[in-house]
Amino acid sequence: MKIFKDLYQYRELLKTNVRKEIRGKYKGSFLGVLWSFINPLLMVLVYAIVFPLILKSSEPNYVIFLIIGIIPWNFFTTVVNQGTTTIVNNGNIIKKVYFPREILPISVVTSGLINFFISCIIILIFIIFGGMSLSLVMLLLPLITLIQYILSLGIIFILSAINVYIRDIEYIVNFIVMMLFYATPILYSSELFANTAFEWIMNINPMAHIINAYRDIFYYQVLPDFSILAIVGIISFVILIVGYQIFKKLEKRFAEEL
Repeated sequence: MKIFKDLYQYRELLKTNVRKEIRGKYKGSFLGVLWSFINPLLMVLVYAIVFPLILKSSEPNYVIFLIIGIIPWNFFTTVVNQGTTTIVNNGNIIKKVYFPREILPISVVTSGLINFFISCIIILIFIIFGGMSLSLVMLLLPLITLIQYILSLGIIFILSAINVYIRDIEYIVNFIVMMLFYATPILYSSELFANTAFEWIMNINPMAHIINAYRDIFYYQVLPDFSILAIVGIISFVILIVGYQIFKKLEKRFAEEL
C-alpha cells in the first residue's frame, strides 16, 4: 500500500515528529517527562480521596484499581485532543512543504503510545508495593494497547481532517470526551451498571471494553475476554480504514482551508 511506502520514505520525518510531540508537550517544564508520572498520580490522588466518599467502593486496593483505569484513559484523551488539532496547528508547514499529511496524526498517537508505556511503570510499581503479584497475563499488554492504538488513530484521522473545515469540532470533542469519562468504567467497575438501563452504554463504548481488558490483566490477573477484544479490534480496524479514507478525501483542500 502507498501509505506504507510513504511512511518508509519519510520515516526520518516521522521519527522527528514523534520526538517533537514528546519533547514539545513538556517544553519549558522543569520536571519535563516526569509529568508523565505526576499527572496520573495527581488524578489518582484526587479521585481516590473524593470518589469513595460519593460511591462506597468495595474494591480492595482501590488506588491500584483506579490507576489501571486512569492511565489508559489519559492515553486516549491526550491523543484525541491533540490529534484533533494537529493539522490546523501545523498549517504553516502544510502550506509550504509537501510530505504525507498522515504523518501528523500518526506522530501524535505514537508519541502518546510511548508516554503510555512509560506510565505503565507506575502501574507495576503500585502492584508490587501494593502487595499484589506479577502475572504472565500481563504480557498481553501489547495486544490490548495495539487495539487502543488502532482505535485512537482511526478517530484522529476523522477528527483532524474535519476540524480543518469545521473548527468547532475541537470544542465538541472536548465536551464529548469529558462526558465519555463518566460512561467508561474508570472510577468504578462496569458491574455497577450490569442489568440496568445504562448497561447498553457500556456495551457500545469500545474504551469501556479496553479498560476492562487492562484491569483483567493487571488487577484481576486473569485472561481478558478474547471474544469481546476481537470484536473491539475489528471495529477499531474498520474505524481506522474508514477514517483514513475520509482523511485522504478531505486532505486535498487542506492547504486552501488553512
